[in-house]
Amino acid sequence: MTRSNDSAYGGGRIALVDLARGVALIAMTAFHFTWDLEMFGIAPRDFMASTGMIVSARLIAGSFLFLVGFSLFLAHGRAVAEGGSIRWRPFFKRLAQILAAAALITIATWYATPQAFIFFGILHAIALGSMLALAFLYLPWWLTAVAGLAVLTLRDTLRTEVLDAPIWWWSGLSRITPLSNDYVPVFPFFGLILLGVAAGGFAWRHGLLASLARPRLDNAPARLLRFIGRHSLIYYLAHQPVMLAILYSVLWVTGYI
Repeated sequence: MTRSNDSAYGGGRIALVDLARGVALIAMTAFHFTWDLEMFGIAPRDFMASTGMIVSARLIAGSFLFLVGFSLFLAHGRAVAEGGSIRWRPFFKRLAQILAAAALITIATWYATPQAFIFFGILHAIALGSMLALAFLYLPWWLTAVAGLAVLTLRDTLRTEVLDAPIWWWSGLSRITPLSNDYVPVFPFFGLILLGVAAGGFAWRHGLLASLARPRLDNAPARLLRFIGRHSLIYYLAHQPVMLAILYSVLWVTGYI
């Protein structure tokens, strides 16, 4: 592939991407806090099943997955586009961390809520999606975008009883929607990772990465959000146990429970 005109971008982290990831994590925290309030009987029952909360959950998950794809291009796609190769060692190191965290979430939720445990949630989707998306780093950005839109929109058309067995529920193409506290199947959510990869390829091809990397975002709130965004996996694993412990303590002290 030919070089883009984005030679001004020297690689490395982009503050705006870390900031966006931090904002998504704060939005996720607010969503989970509302979920906790319903669990303790403070928020109205079935509030989390309302249309607004369902849409919020999908927007938050979608933003994470889009950023996963965009970051995947920054980490590996630029080198591939310039005739290099995927940086396998850091890729597998990060993948192992995500897989371990996903397994921890599955085990913990199986113990806490066995009737709705998380067997293919956001971390599982990121792990599998990151592996599947590697092949698309070798394709033109527009073709990756077309594939992403197809995955995002064709779920209802492709659903079939052939994939109704639980072993296929991760695909999202069975006619059954399983009960789970976090269900992020390949169809349609992998499409958002592909759109993120395509956006990264488009930005590189059209010389936009240097512009994205230019803002330093050094004020205190931005630094905090960027810090959270840089340590997203740790934050994701820690935020809910910490929040539950604080909320339970407050409710216990106040005599609510």
